[in-house]
Amino acid sequence: MAKIAYIGAGSTGFGKQFIADIMSRPALAGSTLALIDINQENLDVMTAVARKMARQLDFPITIEPSVDRCEGLDGAGYVLFTVEAPGGIDQRQVERRISEKYGVDQAVGCTTGLGGVFRAMRYTPLMLDICRDMERLCPDAWLLHYANPTSSVPWILNAGAPKIQSVGMCHSVQHTAQTLCKYIGVPYEESGHWVAGVNHQAWFLRFEHKGQDAYPLLWEAMQKPEVYGQDVVRFELMKYFGHFVTESSYHNSEYVPYFRKNAELIERFTPKVGRWVDLQESTKVHMAERREQLRQQAGGDEPIQVDRSHEYSIGIIEAMETNVPFRFNGNVMNTGLITNLPYSCVEVPCLVDNMGIHPCYVGDLPPQCASLNRSRSAGDELVVKAALEGDRKAAEQAVALDPLTAAVCTLDQIHDMVEETFAGSMDYLPQLK
Repeated sequence: MAKIAYIGAGSTGFGKQFIADIMSRPALAGSTLALIDINQENLDVMTAVARKMARQLDFPITIEPSVDRCEGLDGAGYVLFTVEAPGGIDQRQVERRISEKYGVDQAVGCTTGLGGVFRAMRYTPLMLDICRDMERLCPDAWLLHYANPTSSVPWILNAGAPKIQSVGMCHSVQHTAQTLCKYIGVPYEESGHWVAGVNHQAWFLRFEHKGQDAYPLLWEAMQKPEVYGQDVVRFELMKYFGHFVTESSYHNSEYVPYFRKNAELIERFTPKVGRWVDLQESTKVHMAERREQLRQQAGGDEPIQVDRSHEYSIGIIEAMETNVPFRFNGNVMNTGLITNLPYSCVEVPCLVDNMGIHPCYVGDLPPQCASLNRSRSAGDELVVKAALEGDRKAAEQAVALDPLTAAVCTLDQIHDMVEETFAGSMDYLPQLK
């Protein structure tokens, strides 16, 4: 049976959910789950949760916890990765504060601009080390990684560790599809979608309900203030670019130059969040709350609620093990899949079976949509160069190509901003030393 190695198993966001997803699939009974985390306390809690769930569900599975990554990877067929970039939330705060100092108010800073560029560079040494371990210990395994920015990290791995089979994972496609179904008032199970572009900026080329075009229903729903107000940025993009885009309005407000150039625009287009809420601080609070909930579940007498999620990863593993085909949206290299985008990392529908993952041909995107995607891909190309070659100038150029940064800063200001960020980040960038 399969051996699944899960790096970052102590995650409060994904850990319990992935375990539940595995144990809700009878085809994966008898598997081995190697739980790997460098934090012994978090690992112990998640191990206790996993074993309690297995007993509760009478699900046969071998749980192997370890703080030794190589021990867990040895012989694995699948590797899940949900680790925060080195430096963690504190370093993200450093990058955000510097960005704000120069007038660029990144909403999240995990995908584009200063935060996205430096986050990708911080991820690179760790993820390439993992790939080197996989080459020795499980060379045929699939690496399913959740690591924003998911339009540049998969490209970095493809270039830096080409022997490892990997795909960048995200949940913005299926979450957006669920959101659209809520807006038009239909069950998600009755809907269909065909989505392609780049991660966090992929386009709903088709959105259907019971086989019929559901876009007219979406345009109608947009006219309702209570609906429009929930997703202002994405409805504005649909109004002017013709298609709905993945990821939240809050995220999307920082990927383009139209919504966050000043406080007035931020309040207009992201009114529920505004510019003064510090997401990193709120994330710390939520993580602490979830961590305590996990401790209580692990040691308490009450049964643990087990619900299958809409995350793709375990469905991919099940399809490979059973040869029952499964379709998902993955982040892979553009080998002619989207014909009006360059060679870059794209998010496209993929089929999976026991022969592996097969990205689907999409063809041309609508030209206006492709144009926004090309802007992202141009910056990503320089991120890859900076991350793999330790090229400081390429990092600066990647930041300069970010649409929001370019709308706010002059080139000399961008240079100073990037240099200041390097000064506060070198502990996490060994490739630049």
